[in-house]
This record gives sequence, structure tokens and C-alpha cells, in this order.
Amino acid sequence: MKERYIELMEKALSAYTDEHILRYLNDVKTNGLTEHGFPRLTSNIGILIAHGRRKDLLPIFVEMMDVCCKMFLRPYVHAANEFSVREVLSCIAELEAAGVVDAEVIAAWKRDLAAIEPEKCYNSYEKALSNRARNWAFFLSLSELFRQNAGLCESSELIDSLLEQQMQWFDENGMYRDNKNAVNHQPVMYDIVTRGLCCLLLHFGYDGKYRDQIDGYLKKAALMTLKMQSPNGEIPFGGRSNQFLNNEAWLMMLFEYEARRYAKEGNTELVKAFKAAITRALNVIEYWIGKQPIHHVKNRFPIETKYGCEGYGYFDKYMITVASFLYAAYLLHDDSIPTEVSLDHEPAAFHTTEYFHKLFLKSGGYAIEFDLDADPSYDANGLGRVHREGAPSTVCLSCPCPAEPDYTVDTEKPFAFSLCSAVREKDGWLLGADGDTKYEVSEYGADNESASATLLCKFSDNRTIREHYTVNESGVSITVEGDGEIGYALPAFCFDGEVSPKITVGEHSLTVSYEGFICRYTTNGKIVDLNKIAANRNGHYRVFIATSQNTLDVKIEITKA
Repeated sequence: MKERYIELMEKALSAYTDEHILRYLNDVKTNGLTEHGFPRLTSNIGILIAHGRRKDLLPIFVEMMDVCCKMFLRPYVHAANEFSVREVLSCIAELEAAGVVDAEVIAAWKRDLAAIEPEKCYNSYEKALSNRARNWAFFLSLSELFRQNAGLCESSELIDSLLEQQMQWFDENGMYRDNKNAVNHQPVMYDIVTRGLCCLLLHFGYDGKYRDQIDGYLKKAALMTLKMQSPNGEIPFGGRSNQFLNNEAWLMMLFEYEARRYAKEGNTELVKAFKAAITRALNVIEYWIGKQPIHHVKNRFPIETKYGCEGYGYFDKYMITVASFLYAAYLLHDDSIPTEVSLDHEPAAFHTTEYFHKLFLKSGGYAIEFDLDADPSYDANGLGRVHREGAPSTVCLSCPCPAEPDYTVDTEKPFAFSLCSAVREKDGWLLGADGDTKYEVSEYGADNESASATLLCKFSDNRTIREHYTVNESGVSITVEGDGEIGYALPAFCFDGEVSPKITVGEHSLTVSYEGFICRYTTNGKIVDLNKIAANRNGHYRVFIATSQNTLDVKIEITKA
């Protein structure tokens, strides 16, 4: 498995041509370090060289590392060194073990790293000590731990001070609340990232005041995260930095840590569960990274369009982040624990705290995820995901379409869209995905064969639609009840940036054919084309409505073509 990690790191690096790397170096030499993508690229090239790969890049790598280590010391450069120092030190450790770079050169790099003054080197130093840095405080702590482990400083008190400010932001499930601007709308990926940093802190020897508290959060949250992973390997949708290839790499690192934990405890069943989850996540990355040209986000739009990306999520920085996070998983992997391959079919029904506002149902290889209070910049209310094990995640819907996307899309008038109830108004249909609509979970549960839930979709004080969902191996069954003409919105995936799936519409059925699979919607009502295109990070969706009077049934099945 470790070799598989290294192979995928090399594939991620292959997205950068030699000319691209040289251009990147010259830009940094001219303009200085302005972000952490360049040190990440440098570090991962060095790690691959240490593993006997890409030795052709050794001369330019040494120059890149010289630039990084010198520029870390410039206090006026806002380069997110919090991220980079740990990665550079990891690279140096690999190079020392392999003996592929002269000892004098490595000694010079270490002298530069030893000269770092935290209050000048790290952009978030003061914010981290005053509780305003959130996940950056953990990156900073980890970089200082790595400097300390390398014998370059003594940072024990500083690390404790940084972590002290952050303990209050873990919720009752052990999930980390990174969004400092809101009580809710917490981004799932930054919970996963922060807990991953905590895994690295503990794995590499942090034994300060908060070790036991952090480990307790990790243990509790990992068990929920294991269930939150979709059957085809992906992290949940929700918030910023979602739908990038690096998402599953960081998830794998969390699970590698937990596999070690339960191997020590002798809990064979949980070891198998976490190892199987790692395999599923790894398959996601291999699927996407096997496509040409390689993209860093889960769509096929031309890279230069930045479709699906926040401003900070551009290719140069986030493509190599796949390799960076894979290496973190590599560091925690234990080859003595066998890799497991198993199905994810066990019925489950559960929800997060109100900070993350998600409800999950899983059974028979299907998984669905609701957002009950969506951040309109990234998501929408309602059923935002239907996944089937083995099927393309986008053939139905993998994440909602936001009304005010904080990432790039190419549709003229974005609007909130998900699988959701709809009510008829004078000017057309009002969707439950809208931010003004309130969702309430009435009940949920699971038995040996299925998972189910009942939700109330409140359009106003006097207009509520009841939605009942059942998930089992035959698919997702939905019953919608309300007064008068009611509807249920259906997405038909119509463009991934390169391919237009085949869509077939009948009076009572709608099918989408994509990459050897079919998503089939059937209903006792009538299917109407709203002639609108919704957009999310994955691409475009035609909007249909299944409609009836008072009661409506909808069935979703995803099968091989």
C-alpha cells in the first residue's frame, strides 16, 4: 500500500510539466513566496526523488529548496509558512534517509529552518495565540513540532499555547468548527483537515497538556466519519474546499491513524472497517487521477476556466496538494496491518450537530445526504447527494447547487437547487432548496434492511410539505405529501465539462446515462421540464419536476447500463 501512495503522488506530480515547474520557480524568484503551493511542490518532488523517482528533477529541486528555505526567513512575505515548514522538514528527513543530497546542502537548509522566529515567520502567529486563526493554528503547531523533533528549536510551550485556544471549537461529536464567522455553516473538509493535523501531532510525539483531550475527540469523530463516507469513497459535501481530489487523501490519513489505534486495541472488526474505507477513498483518487489531462477538482472543465474552484483553489496550489495529503497518509500507514476490501451496505441513519446540519441515510450500497440549513455560498437545502456504490458520483447528484456560489461556475443566473419538494406559485415553482425554506427532521432510523427518515419542508407558516425517504438495496423511495399541486425537483446531469450524458424523458420516467451507469427516476406523477440549468462544482444539471396533487411518489435507482 505504501508503494501505491508513492505511485499516486508521482501521478499527481505528472500534471506539472518540466516547463511548468521551471516557470513556477522563476515566478517565485521574481515575486517571492506568496502562498504554500510552491513549497508543497518542492517537498513532493524531493520525496519522490528520495524514493528513486523523478531523479531528473534533482538539480532544479535543489534550487527550489534553496529558495524556499531562504524565503521562509523573510518576515514581509505572506507565504503561509504554517503549512510549508512541516512539509519541507518531512522532505529533508526522506532525503537524509536516502542519501541522495549532499550532507552540506541539507545542513544549510536546516540552518535556515533553525533561524525561524515564529512571531515573524508565521502569518497567523498573533491570530493563533488570540484564537482567531482556527485551522492555521494547527498547521503552525505541527510545523513547530517538526522543527522541534529535528532538533532545531524548543517549542513545547508555544504549541500548548496555540492548542489551548482551539479546544473549545470541537463539537460534542469531536468534529472541529472552523468557520469563525458563523455558528453554523461549518465546512466538512476543514473539520477533516484539522483532525488530520491532530493525528499527525499525536503520531509524531506531541505529549503536552491537550494530548488526551485531542485523542478523545479523534476517536469519537472518526467513528462518525467512517459512517459519513459515501459507499463509493467520498467525503460528505458541505462548505468550502469540497469536491477537490485532495479531499479523500486527507480522509485516508484520518483512517490510517484509527486503523493503528484499533490494531493496538485488538479490535479486528474496526481495523477492517477503517482499512476498507481507506481502499474506497484511494479508489476515488485513482479514478480521477487516471483521466487525462489530470484535473484537481471533480469535473472535466478546462483547467484554465477554474470551474468549481474558489479563488484560493487554483491548479498550481491544489493539484500538488493531492500528493501532499497522500504523503500524510503514507506517514501513518502501517504495512503490518492488512488492507481490507469490503462492501459498505450496513443500514445507518444519523445526523451531525446543528453546526454541520447534515442528515445521512445509508443501506444496501446507497447513501443519501441532506443539508438542513445550507450555506448559500456553497450548498442548498434538501437532499444534496445520492450515491450508489461503484457508480459515478455525479450520475444523480453529489452536492447541491448554491444560489450564491463562492466558487466559479459559468451559468448566468445561479440558483439554489437540490432534490427537494416544490410548491406551485403564480410565477412558477418554488423549490425547497431555497434558503428561506426551513427543514425539520421529524423522525429517522434504521433496521436490518433499510434506513428511513421523515422531514418537514416548511415553505411558510401555513405551507408545509412532508417528505418520507426509505433507502435500501433497491434504491431511494420518496413519498411527498401536501395540499394541492405539489412537486419534487429532479436533477438530470447534462454536462461534466467534456461529456454530455444522454437524457431520456417520459411522462412518468427520467433517465440519465453516464459512464456505463443509468440513474432512473420513476414517479406516479407527471414529469415536467422546467427548462433551467443548475450548476455545481461537478457541472450542469437540467431541472425537472415530478408533480401531482396532494401525494407524490418518486423512486431513484442507479444501475449498470
